[in-house]
Amino acid sequence: MEHKDVPIQTTHLFPVLDRLLIDLLKSLSPEDWDKPTLARLWKVKDVAAHLLDGNMRTISSQQHFTGETPSSINNYRELVDYLNELNATWVKAMKRVSPALLTELLEITGKQYSEYMASQDLFAPAIFSVAWAGEEQSVNWFHIAREYTEKWHHQQQIREAVNKPGIMHRELFYPFINTLMQGLPHTYRNVEDKENTLIEVIITGETGGSWYLQKSTDKWVLITDNNKPADCLVNINPDIAWKLFTKGVSRQQALQNSSLHGDITLGEKLFDMVAVMA
Repeated sequence: MEHKDVPIQTTHLFPVLDRLLIDLLKSLSPEDWDKPTLARLWKVKDVAAHLLDGNMRTISSQQHFTGETPSSINNYRELVDYLNELNATWVKAMKRVSPALLTELLEITGKQYSEYMASQDLFAPAIFSVAWAGEEQSVNWFHIAREYTEKWHHQQQIREAVNKPGIMHRELFYPFINTLMQGLPHTYRNVEDKENTLIEVIITGETGGSWYLQKSTDKWVLITDNNKPADCLVNINPDIAWKLFTKGVSRQQALQNSSLHGDITLGEKLFDMVAVMA
């Protein structure tokens, strides 16, 4: 059970999301596995393989095995390139594995993965930082929430590809989008403005909510209490939001399907945020 002081609680959702994934994959036709997804060059089977990779890497790290590690990574771009190569190598190798076996492996490892996440000290230092939020060191609750966003958005990519909705509801979507919003201060880090400038971001509908980003003396911070009108208000619908922040739609497409009020230039910076390693 997660502690009530954890800002974003996700460990209890991994088994829920995992069960929905397995049910989804077992329902697919042979043709479904070959359908294209929003994940660039990856088809449905490739995205499922990537999810298995995440499970197996996490379980292996628990067993004190890290596998091949790079000699050095000097910056964010080098880290992204390294991860992209890891992902591509795995997905290519998994092409020789049948969908049925892939599903079975996901079912087995998903349970171990969820148990591992539930066993963690949520305020201890995480093994990996949340780099897209600008952190060099993160605590476990944030790292785990980031892992949840990975599992949520890749499953949603599969669901979109095969036209089988099922996880676009508040219980599962709100923790996803709330985690992504933690990247706002880093996105605005180089934006100069007067102190107390306020941006309100609304993800519309029952699944979303409101987030407030305020300029302090030397940085932007997320605040929960607000008693002044926003200098800029940005409204984004949930379907556009998850795709925008995971590179599923272009910045321009997202802008055209959203509404901005007040200081438009200030609000447009939001559409540069990417909450995946890319």
